[in-house]
Amino acid sequence: MNDRATPPRADEVTAVVRRALEEDVGSGDVTARLVAPDAAISAAVICREAAVLCGAAWFEEVFRQLDPHIAVRWRAADGDALEAGDVICHVTGPAAAVLTGERSALNFLQLLSGTATTARRYARAVEGSGTRVIDTRKTLPGLRSAQKYAVRCGGCHNHRQGLYDAVLIKDNHIAHAGSIAKVVAAARRDNPGLTVEVEVESLAQLDEALQAGADIVMLDNFHRDDIREAVGRARGRARLEISGNVEIDDLPSLAETGVDYISVGAMTKHVRAIDFSMDFESDERPG
Repeated sequence: MNDRATPPRADEVTAVVRRALEEDVGSGDVTARLVAPDAAISAAVICREAAVLCGAAWFEEVFRQLDPHIAVRWRAADGDALEAGDVICHVTGPAAAVLTGERSALNFLQLLSGTATTARRYARAVEGSGTRVIDTRKTLPGLRSAQKYAVRCGGCHNHRQGLYDAVLIKDNHIAHAGSIAKVVAAARRDNPGLTVEVEVESLAQLDEALQAGADIVMLDNFHRDDIREAVGRARGRARLEISGNVEIDDLPSLAETGVDYISVGAMTKHVRAIDFSMDFESDERPG
């Protein structure tokens, strides 16, 4: 579980932004060609609602790739709480390039701030408990590392990054292997050093997973009483994760059961964009 709000590697940000610009600009911005080549522009980026800021690196990279003469001066940082009307940065530079990059840059801000804002709500719902809210692999294709960073900016935590950095055994894996014991043993043999997690659907399966030595057991759609029973059985033997149809109003009572993790796909899957605007302040030609 990754807890640090460290941005993804610079090369990942560069690659994602390059694809976004290829998608939007294509062979060239035909409208920006109407702008005088020597025109300069200055703009303020304003948040129109309460939010948690995220996406500064992607925002800056859009303009860096379009024209290195564009300057971005920040008045807020990723993870900061914003209020409606807050100016988060100023952008100055060649007008055509700023206008070309405006939409792509704001797209990154609105998406990642939306994820971080949602994550902040979930984090506050379990504040003071020992339970952590974690994300899932239900992310927008191509933006997983960005959204998982946004989750951390909001105060929640990451599950595995992908299929390569932890073992998560589900019902189909168990059916194919023949038993929980067999599939956990195979996972240990083939993936030394990786965390092994098993998804279970009953207390009987929980006992099998604990006996097999799973590091984490995911309780899929368990009732409250069974969750409490599972916590008692697993204490000191494995960490427990709750998954399945978790609503934010459920979090305080679920955390009270003593589970270690509650996984929520909605943080990255059901994203509502935050309203940002770029208000232009001047259009000048150098003398």
